[in-house]
Amino acid sequence: MSRIVKTKPQLIMKNGKANAVIIDIKDYKEMLERLEDKEDLDDLAKIRTGTPSYRKFEDFLAEQNNNAV
Repeated sequence: MSRIVKTKPQLIMKNGKANAVIIDIKDYKEMLERLEDKEDLDDLAKIRTGTPSYRKFEDFLAEQNNNAV
């Protein structure tokens, strides 16, 4: 079994310019989690700045029953 030593990100060059990057899968997954967390925080900020709207629970149930048919 081969063993890969964790290294810094590797750049793939094309025509003298960086075209792609190879990174460790754990680093990639952590990067995705951080991006999702940031998106969640951005959504929460938008919700907090808006005016909340409410409706009766009975109206919600009636709507759900109509959609189930």
